[in-house]
Amino acid sequence: LVRDDLGIYYDPTRPSRLESLIASPLPPGGADRAARLTDRLCAHGATKYNLAGARPALPEGQRILVPGQVEDDASIRLGAGAIRSNAQLLTKVRADNPDAVILYKPHPDVEAGLRPGAVTDTGTADMVLSATDTGWLLDQVQEVWTITSTLGFEALLRGLPVTCLGAPFYAGWGLTRDLGPVPERRQARPDLPALVHAVLIAYPRYLDPVTRLPCSPELALERLCDPNATPRPPALRVLAKLQGLLASRTTFWR
Repeated sequence: LVRDDLGIYYDPTRPSRLESLIASPLPPGGADRAARLTDRLCAHGATKYNLAGARPALPEGQRILVPGQVEDDASIRLGAGAIRSNAQLLTKVRADNPDAVILYKPHPDVEAGLRPGAVTDTGTADMVLSATDTGWLLDQVQEVWTITSTLGFEALLRGLPVTCLGAPFYAGWGLTRDLGPVPERRQARPDLPALVHAVLIAYPRYLDPVTRLPCSPELALERLCDPNATPRPPALRVLAKLQGLLASRTTFWR
């Protein structure tokens, strides 16, 4: 859960509290804490959707992962540049990397037919990865290209080069290669632990699904990786989809 008194993290058209935190000095011990949290996230293979999936054989070569996005998502509407669709993104990646192995991973909600963003012609990709284990996949590729996907941030956690065609919250700070428009106000140059501390420790608030009490990000991660601690009844899945639909229509719900 985030509560932002300045803006919201996915809207680069105005300042946000997250931007302020990213640009601020770390508290004592903050860098070490962020580094430990990053190590635990990567060791657990935790990702945004945290869904188990296939681990297919992949073509050899310079593998570039291209995550698909929901095309009416607020981060696309507010943070994309000239490249605004999954098809345009794939075309750009292929044009700039003619000899690379391009792996396209459709967004889970798009695959389920719940949100727009399906690519009818995926011929520019060498392989389309449906229902694939994202944590595993990030360990198999050499770089990631994205518009504004959170998967780009997850790639940074694993030390991968990330190219952004839009302005996600993690772009413009010197940690990504930015080919899209990023706000001029993002002048700070944090290292990765400073970015992680702002994004995962200082900015959000966490709720323990077992005790229903506020908790640390470290405990939240342990719960997330324990299938017995985080049941996902159908009602929660429906609520998550409803949130996504509302997010595509207003910048105040996220």
